[in-house]
Amino acid sequence: MKHALHAEWTKLRTASGSGLLVAAAVALTVAVSAAVAAGVTYTGGTGQDPAKISLSGIYLGQAVIAIFAVLAVGAEYSTGMIRTTLTAMPRRSMMLAAKAIVITAPVLAAGLLAVLASVLVGRVMLSGNGFTPAHGYPVLSLSRPSTLRAAGGSILYLALIALLSLAIAVVLRDSATAIGVVLALLYLFPAVAAAVTNVHWYRHLQQIAPMTAGLAIQSTVNVHQLPISPWAGLGVLACWATGAMLVGALILQLRDA
Repeated sequence: MKHALHAEWTKLRTASGSGLLVAAAVALTVAVSAAVAAGVTYTGGTGQDPAKISLSGIYLGQAVIAIFAVLAVGAEYSTGMIRTTLTAMPRRSMMLAAKAIVITAPVLAAGLLAVLASVLVGRVMLSGNGFTPAHGYPVLSLSRPSTLRAAGGSILYLALIALLSLAIAVVLRDSATAIGVVLALLYLFPAVAAAVTNVHWYRHLQQIAPMTAGLAIQSTVNVHQLPISPWAGLGVLACWATGAMLVGALILQLRDA
């Protein structure tokens, strides 16, 4: 495994654009979070969710993470380098595990940086927009268990999105198609669910959609009204990622490069 990790890390580190995509994910996440926090003002009551507002950038930042993970695999198939990789590492399950670890590690680091910066920016901007203790909103801080859960869960969310994207790329073997499928799962699935008029079916679709379920982890206000609880929602996304990885591992074993 050590040699497999070293090989995969070398390929990722030397691939053009990998570092830029990770940096872009951080920048986009923080920028969108800052813009949303700057545009939201206190409207009375305590129904607004400062933690979720400050982490709004994850909604778009995840798309860049998905592209990063897909290209890390798709590029090998498009250039034919995957055949060299499998010749050097005939144990395909080990190769896939090494790819998963090497891709997830920078995503976790980027997620940590993006989330910390977003929470800090949100703390400053939301306080200036009326979200103060005088209005029933404690200062946004990671010392609060609910905020820490939202922040830590957002980092795990991005890592799971990377694994899901990696697995889909392994299954489809084409970067453009894999990116389209991942983005459809994330953004089109909730849009289709929104068109469902039956309340019960709409709630069930929200509970199984990878993005709406996974992002429940960010909610800290009126949690009991959510279609699914925060940790259960993240668990749904974990099931999506695990299932996709298992299918990817199976197809990798059965199909030629």
